[in-house]
Amino acid sequence: MNRRNFLSIMLSSAFSENFLNKLSNSEKNIEYLSEFTFKYSICNEIFEGWSLDKISGFIKPLGYGAIEIAPYTLVENVSELSPSKRQELKKMMVDNGIVCAGLHWLLVSPKGLHITTADKSVRKRSWEYFRRLIDFCADIGGKVMVLGSPEQRKPHGCSVEESVKNLKDGLIEIAPFAEERNITVLLEPMVKDCLVVTSMAEAVSMIKEINTPSIQTMMDFRQCTNDPESLDKLVHKYAQYIKHIHTNGLDSTLPGNGSTDFLPVFKALKEIYYLHWISLEVFDFSSGAEKIAREAMNHFKRLEYKTLQSK
Repeated sequence: MNRRNFLSIMLSSAFSENFLNKLSNSEKNIEYLSEFTFKYSICNEIFEGWSLDKISGFIKPLGYGAIEIAPYTLVENVSELSPSKRQELKKMMVDNGIVCAGLHWLLVSPKGLHITTADKSVRKRSWEYFRRLIDFCADIGGKVMVLGSPEQRKPHGCSVEESVKNLKDGLIEIAPFAEERNITVLLEPMVKDCLVVTSMAEAVSMIKEINTPSIQTMMDFRQCTNDPESLDKLVHKYAQYIKHIHTNGLDSTLPGNGSTDFLPVFKALKEIYYLHWISLEVFDFSSGAEKIAREAMNHFKRLEYKTLQSK
């Protein structure tokens, strides 16, 4: 793709034209541009009170290709959603040119779930619900399930070591069903909020032990910032296991708000030819959903534009 064709594509939407107008002359004077581009998703809890239809219609023109869904925003228990309702939810996205990237915040509801607790009955009930989440994710077209849920996996009535074992045993048990439904469960390292699997190294170590394609990991920029290695080095080191990205500002707001420069990690993602979703997950919604979505995408495109300059 030559420079003229690229700029023609970028100018095909009002958003892209506005983005290009904000670039400096030096940023526009590019002699080389790769055809490689990233795929962007956005987490639906940002859009408090919005239907999937409304979210899909709003985000598509901005450049997002998928929605990542927190099940608790739709219903207390996914078992309440009939097959026809699930098809309706999927259709809302597809009709707007959007797909479901997958699920996150998996175990917020129903209340009382915990997958590493010493209480075997609670663990059993929680993993059984996890299987229903796998079904739900597959039914609405999702491909990945991000297993963060720090409150539902941190030590409860047992040691960290026992909690880690309980987590591993549970993942081993549900792995065949996840593979059957073509779902990949992504174990998220939780540096800030949990004592059970706190680094990329720990997550990958467990994944290697489980040794099945349906259990992999992901990278959350905010959760990985305390790692001894930089984000770009983590990307290169664990490239084959990273199947999803959560990006956010390190202060829980928009990426780009803080002092951290995400350009090196975007360059690293390009260098490993990362083909999975880069998903926006923020925790401070005070700016409003529309502003968050627009400004984040503007930041992504600026990073991507600069990334594409590197040969």
